Amino acid sequence: MAISEEAIAIGLDIGTSGARAVAVNAAGEAIALTEARFNNPHEARRPDVWWERISHCLEELSRTTDLGAVEGIAVDGTSGTVLSLDRHGQALGEVLMYNDPCPDDDIVRRIAATAPSDSPARGSNSGLARSIYLSRAPGACHVVHQADWILMKLGQPSMVSDENNALKSGYDLQRQMWPEWVELAGMDVGKFPSVKPAGERLTEIEGYARTMGVPASCHFHAGTTDGCASFLATGASEIGDGVTALGSTIVLKLASDRPINAPEYGVYAHRVLDFWLIGGASNSGGAVIRFLVGDERLSELTERLRPDRPTGLDYYPLLKPGERFPINDPTYPPRLTPRPHDDAEFFQAILEGMTEIERLGYARLRSLGGPQLRSIRTVGGGAKNQVWARMRAEALGIDLVQPKSADAAVGTASLILARRRTAE
Repeated sequence: MAISEEAIAIGLDIGTSGARAVAVNAAGEAIALTEARFNNPHEARRPDVWWERISHCLEELSRTTDLGAVEGIAVDGTSGTVLSLDRHGQALGEVLMYNDPCPDDDIVRRIAATAPSDSPARGSNSGLARSIYLSRAPGACHVVHQADWILMKLGQPSMVSDENNALKSGYDLQRQMWPEWVELAGMDVGKFPSVKPAGERLTEIEGYARTMGVPASCHFHAGTTDGCASFLATGASEIGDGVTALGSTIVLKLASDRPINAPEYGVYAHRVLDFWLIGGASNSGGAVIRFLVGDERLSELTERLRPDRPTGLDYYPLLKPGERFPINDPTYPPRLTPRPHDDAEFFQAILEGMTEIERLGYARLRSLGGPQLRSIRTVGGGAKNQVWARMRAEALGIDLVQPKSADAAVGTASLILARRRTAE
């Protein structure tokens, strides 16, 4: 790809399907993008493969793009994915991913006994619990998050994390420190990295990153989680801006002027730039559609949708009992009956039910103290369905805004540009 515009920032994304690298110009527009996917789910658990994919993306980027004007590099990773390092900073064998429960229930119980009731570090899927478990491995001198380790491999000389990745590990955003109760829960905080606000400038580039053609004046920046990066990539940035991710599950994120923590609904507050990011995730979503309808029929059935004729079936589409947001009930039953004879009507009823879940979700965030919804941008596979988009816009009573980008790496690069504007 021939590029004439200057690349100002590089965002790196390490996600569940692979790695991406993007170079953006001063306006935040992606001018070059490279991708290297994992071959199978097992590779997503291997730090050596993370680095292989990231370095491949950077090398491809350097071959197609002049990086001589780049001012910063930042990394996002999957929230809650942690690994232990030896005294040389090398990754030890086991990695616990963002969705892995802690193998030791006693650790989870100890956190429950010491952590504040609204802490994101509580629960069976606690990032802190995974960190404590890995910190006890033979030879474990440090525990870092996925994005932290990639930053170290790039050449960042010290262990540094960001507030977004550190949140589920127990970091206190209000006091900007690892709180005392984390030690009481069993974690030696000396094994954790230092923590900086997302996007903050760190050290000048050195190590591997210097081989990519970036200038010596370029800096590493604190990164973020893939979820926060995806929000930023859309261009959402004002209080009341919402982003709905229609993927395997339905995930809502909303820019707020205040932090809101409601662990009973899985709602936690990330600090991103000058606002707070609140949200929640339903168990409904694309995985339900795939199971009930099948990917191969989506186009055909979409053409037969009649949104001007609501089915009135009041579905709550779930694969099995249990919901977490906007309703919190581990036994909440699916509602998928009666089943119409017409498959298109059945599909429409499923979409109507998911649209209502989205409406209830934003209403829930509002009831918890969040701001009034002023705009919605949509990402994920479901965003491609324009008929569903019209159904959602009508039900929510708000126009849907086209996202600037759906690539998390673009959102990570935007952090660098935001700090650049602040410095100016």
